[in-house]
Amino acid sequence: MAISPDYRTYTGARTAQTEAVLDAGLRAYMLRVYNWMSSGLVLTGIVAYAIANTSLINLFYPLVQTQFGLRHVAGPLAWIAMIAPLGFVLVLSFGVNRLATRTVQTLYWLFCVAMGASLTNIFLIYSGESIVRVFFITAATFGAMSLWGYTTRSDLTRMGSFLMMGLIGIIIAGLVNMFVGSAGLQFAISIIGVLVFVGLTAYDTQRIKADYVQYAYSYGGEVAARRSVYDALSLLLNFINLFMLLLQLTGNRNSNG
Repeated sequence: MAISPDYRTYTGARTAQTEAVLDAGLRAYMLRVYNWMSSGLVLTGIVAYAIANTSLINLFYPLVQTQFGLRHVAGPLAWIAMIAPLGFVLVLSFGVNRLATRTVQTLYWLFCVAMGASLTNIFLIYSGESIVRVFFITAATFGAMSLWGYTTRSDLTRMGSFLMMGLIGIIIAGLVNMFVGSAGLQFAISIIGVLVFVGLTAYDTQRIKADYVQYAYSYGGEVAARRSVYDALSLLLNFINLFMLLLQLTGNRNSNG
């Protein structure tokens, strides 16, 4: 049976309309993800700066007399702050599809507070000028790679497996270097780490986009609200890790750092 021109026109119009609705939904969802990420980044920075520039710093890094004079040394609260973000990440990773939306959002804010507390020591180690400079370098790099990941037609799926192996490698190397204390190994870890998190930024952006396109029919209401927070967490972790690695490579240390 022949298909009439009117039917083909109608089908084409319906397809175009569906694609337009999907594109609009995708843009709205990605905007929600970036809003969550940027808000979390702001909160993380505020917490870190507030602790570093008030008497709270002594609760995390008390002054201790060393052979080099009085120095801030990590106390029990600082170690708790360093470990706490991992706990929140694990809970969100395994519970994002089961927890209530408000619970997911609350855990995300608590993660940002804990992460901010864990980053307080950068103000003790590096100069404020270099922290600001590296932050803007990180923001520009992150923005460029996230845009590329969103717009590229290349499939980054296979790159994701390679990047995850690289991530595991630098974690293991970092643990080893805690005992070895090699400056050369730390430099190599920082270089490889920058490449890994630059790649992960593009990969995660494309993954978030692809997941929405594939599962858009189920991304309504509560599901989208929870998933947007979790996706923002992925991007935020990439940003913070990239920032820390670039700071290690190019940051100017304080005289007592």
